Amino acid sequence: MDEFQAIEPRHAAEHELWDQLDHGSLPQHIAIIMDGNGRWAAQRGLPRIAGHREGLGALQDVMDVGYELNIPYLTIYAFSQENWNRPATEIRLLMALLEQYLEKERQRFHDRHVRFLPIGRLEQLPGPARALVAEVAEETSHYSTRTMAVALSYGGRAEIIDAVQQLAVEVQMGSLTPDQIDEALFEQYLTTWGLPDPDLLIRTSGETRISNFLPWQIAYTELYFTRTLWPDFRRAETLLALLDYQKRERRYGRVPQSVSS
Repeated sequence: MDEFQAIEPRHAAEHELWDQLDHGSLPQHIAIIMDGNGRWAAQRGLPRIAGHREGLGALQDVMDVGYELNIPYLTIYAFSQENWNRPATEIRLLMALLEQYLEKERQRFHDRHVRFLPIGRLEQLPGPARALVAEVAEETSHYSTRTMAVALSYGGRAEIIDAVQQLAVEVQMGSLTPDQIDEALFEQYLTTWGLPDPDLLIRTSGETRISNFLPWQIAYTELYFTRTLWPDFRRAETLLALLDYQKRERRYGRVPQSVSS
């Protein structure tokens, strides 16, 4: 696809933002904490599930921009371990919404050659949702151009504990020795194994914390916080986040380029 070809007609303001982008300096992996659905609904006197439904429209906008810009990796925080503490009715509606989304979007995954990669303790999902998640993951597993990772029943600390337990079993069985365990090996036991670390993490709704999302993977990730509630985070907001990212100098512990040795 031509990188300047929009899926939807662009407004003048979006054109201006698009023209400012350096297409040679884009993140390869974006992670998003999609926060603010409940507040968006409350401001309008609507049930919380209405905010979650509207949030799917924002997700589609972000995915479209990523597709147009050929950004190969997107990871979204869809349902955390802590979200199981929400009211049972809301959880049931969220699981139904997950199923509806996958049924609606699975063909688009194929059309765009997107690998759907669920991460988290998927065994905790209700049976129908778990089965559909596994089905869509399997039927898109051969795509390698683009990956959409969806964190479901996910917690960063839980992911690390799960990896440590697997390593401990292998040490106990004698297939590994403790001195063989380094960062590269440890990463092979994470659910994100095979994905590059995120270049950019976006969190909406004004909160400025990572909420147990990818703590290992975002050690050197650029963080972008916005007060915009997730359902209002659309194409222009996505471009603003990318433009902000392009102002950063990613040093990974090195001195700035402007500093002479």
